[in-house]
Parts: sequence; structure tokens; C-alpha cells
Amino acid sequence: MKLNLTKPICFFDLETTGINISKDRVVEISILKVYPNGNKESRTWLVNPEMTIPQEVVDIHGISNEKIANEPTFKELAKDIYGMIKDADLAGFNSNRFDIPLLAEELLRADIDFDMKSSLAVDVQTIFHKMEQRTLSAAYKFYCNENLEGAHSAEADTNATYEILKAQIERYDDLENNTKFLAEFSSRNKFADFAGFINYNKDGVECFSFGKHKGKLVTDVLESEPGYFGWLLNADFPLYTKKVLTAIKLRSLNTKA
Repeated sequence: MKLNLTKPICFFDLETTGINISKDRVVEISILKVYPNGNKESRTWLVNPEMTIPQEVVDIHGISNEKIANEPTFKELAKDIYGMIKDADLAGFNSNRFDIPLLAEELLRADIDFDMKSSLAVDVQTIFHKMEQRTLSAAYKFYCNENLEGAHSAEADTNATYEILKAQIERYDDLENNTKFLAEFSSRNKFADFAGFINYNKDGVECFSFGKHKGKLVTDVLESEPGYFGWLLNADFPLYTKKVLTAIKLRSLNTKA
């Protein structure tokens, strides 16, 4: 079958040094770009993370420190990567909670002002878990009746995710074949940032989702406790979260002016 697209969609997968969005780095990225006419292009890059990959992580994805020692850094690849995704929606497996937030951090560190304001995000894992409750390899076997060879390589996982989404649309009558529906169906809570520190209340206004100010409006907290903003910017929060907080702060100041 063919996905019903109004703009390109990039299926992508990251292999990384770990699972800490703020601190860990990409060691491999694979992107499969699918166009509305059905054409596809794909790229896979190995990346020097400029930090040591722990052995327990190497044991999972098989990418050793020696293998990436002479590869380009993410900053050196950033323009090519961003050029491939900037006009597209994004899709992946657990991408809303991990791959997109970590990709955003890498792009911001590379001085590329990445955001998702004009893009949709389809998380194939969320669709899968809502429908069947399994893992990527099991999903590929279930939907495509094939074993996933090369699991935990970015390219194999990326292509499997693309095939799974097409099979999901064919299998479930409830799933509409359009990216907007799939993005909404595969989303979880509505967050202003990728990492989930700032969510929207029922009125669509940004609130803190953690700590002592959980549930309070961001604007109210920043006004009543100005030092909290400085603490957040200097603490170990993702760069994208800090970017969102700064935008809210500036918006509030402009409104007062």
C-alpha cells in the first residue's frame, strides 16, 4: 500500500551512547524519506559522539568506539541531516519520547534552530502499543510476518518501522491513512517541549509538569519567583526545554510591554 501524504515524512532511528536526552549523543542515524508520490530516499550516517560509548551500550547496538573514531561529528553532519528533515513530518518507533527529543538536542548543540511547529510526529510504537502491546521485533513479525534481521542497527529498525506503519494502516479500519490523524493518534500527553517538563492544561496554556510547581502556569511561576527561571536555565535540563521556557518568558515580557 501507499501512505496518503500531503508532505514528505521522514522515518528515522538513532543509535546512541545511552538514554539520557540531555547528556547522551548520537552514534548512528538513519533516515528514510518518503514523498507523497511514493518516491523514497535514504541516508545512514555513523557519528563520532565525542564521548566514550559504554560497553553495555556497545553490546546492544554493536557500534564500538573504534568503529566511529574517525567518523564525522554530529555538528559536521547537522546541515545535511537538517536539510533532509526540515520540510517533512517525522516518524519513528518510540520517537516522541526519545528519538525526536535527542535529535532536537543534537541540532540545537549544532546551532540549528530546530522545532516542530510546522511538522507532525507519528510514533509507530504508540500505535502498536495501543493496538497490540509488543516490541519492535515482535511488531515486525506480527504485522509483516518476517523476522527482523539486524535489529538495533539504525537502518534495519528504520525500514522495519516504515513497513510496520503501512501494515498497521491496512490492518486497522480505525486508522486513517493521513499523517495528521496518525500523529494525533500516536501522541500521548500534549507537551510544549519534547522531554515533557512543560505540558498544556485544558485551556492550552503552558504548565510545569514536575517538581514543586507541578500543575502551575509557567507564566505565573516565572513572575512570582523570578529566580526559578535562572535556576532552570543553569540546571541540567534539555536545551529544547530551555528554549521553550525562554520563549514563554519573552512572550510574557512582550505582552506586558
